Amino acid sequence: MSPAETTTAWRAVQHRDAKYDGRFVYAVHSTRIFCRPSCSSRRPTRSRVEFFDTPRDAEKAGYRACKRCRPTSAEPREIDRAVSKACTYLASHLDAPVTLAALARETGVSPFHLQRAFKRALGISPREYHDAERRRRLSTRLRKGDSVSRATYEAGFGSSSRVYERSSQSLGMTPATVRKGGAGEKIQFSIVSTPLGRLLAAYTEKGVCAVALGDDDAALERSFRADFPKAQILAAGSAIHEWITAIVRSLDGASPSAAIPVDARGTAFQQRVWNALQRIPRGTTLSYSDVARQIGQPSAVRAVARACATNPVALLIPCHRVIRGDGDLGGYRWGIERKEALLARESAD
Repeated sequence: MSPAETTTAWRAVQHRDAKYDGRFVYAVHSTRIFCRPSCSSRRPTRSRVEFFDTPRDAEKAGYRACKRCRPTSAEPREIDRAVSKACTYLASHLDAPVTLAALARETGVSPFHLQRAFKRALGISPREYHDAERRRRLSTRLRKGDSVSRATYEAGFGSSSRVYERSSQSLGMTPATVRKGGAGEKIQFSIVSTPLGRLLAAYTEKGVCAVALGDDDAALERSFRADFPKAQILAAGSAIHEWITAIVRSLDGASPSAAIPVDARGTAFQQRVWNALQRIPRGTTLSYSDVARQIGQPSAVRAVARACATNPVALLIPCHRVIRGDGDLGGYRWGIERKEALLARESAD
């Protein structure tokens, strides 16, 4: 493991983070035993710990498997496959409710374990995932010109009234507004100085919808307006919203995630990736492959990279904490130098 990967692994062990199970094991010199990151055994001191990519590597080094957490068991891979199968089933059954019991029968995993593993991997419950996929279909059909009633029916909602009831918390706008391309939506923005250059932050009444970094105010504003061509956009002037202040302070170690609502709209897949990014602890990194495994789609590495590249709210959704598997920083929409500076600031906290 690289030094960065070792730091991430040690934090996972300290927090008994089950989402790292199956990705590495740790061994303790004094006991000659190796465990999963989530093992409930007493935490060893860092100086006594050695990390291995696989249980086989640990066994070759002379360590024995822990009898409590059974790190050689295939259970993590099986539950990951069950979560992936559940996602596929939910996406192909949007026209009717899917109970947790039915999903458990389909995947062969108990409802309790499936619910827990699903939320651990994706950050949302199976029901929330099902709703997100239906909303994605609804939005797609509305933008293609379907009437609200037809789009509602095709997306699997029982009635349009149910969609309007949920629109404020799910679509961010009513179905009729979506059909018109979001025309009339009010967005305010400000551009401020930060240690990383100029920062544009924009927000609706529901939360922050855009955060961008750059060197030129005019270029930042042009790009922002191009992303919201039909919205009513207003410059906030000298008034700096508390959300923007919190974003800037996050560069110095404060955590903005709990205090700042995010109004970032994307597909169900993008939302799953963005949720996973928000769970990466400050000062640690994951690879694109790591994130793909976390969301239950280990083969979707390129799609994960695209979701990172299209992240509309830099810093709040920390796509800068995702690097390549070989330790290279990879790309960053706002410049690789800024990504390197962000990671250096966070690792120094």
